[in-house]
Amino acid sequence: MVWTDSLDIAIALDEAHPEIDPTVVNFVDLRQMVINLEDFDDDANKSGEKILEAIQMYWIEERD
Repeated sequence: MVWTDSLDIAIALDEAHPEIDPTVVNFVDLRQMVINLEDFDDDANKSGEKILEAIQMYWIEERD
């Protein structure tokens, strides 16, 4: 996965962290969680606020 795979990342985060409420995760923590995903393979420095916001929104939708 790379940063632009927002939906796939959100699904992976939901599976990896079922105990975490995605509505309260800050972008610093979210970025680290994405980087730590086993299937994530992209430059850690390529993330930005818009990408992280998209991932978080998909993650929230996954919970609904």
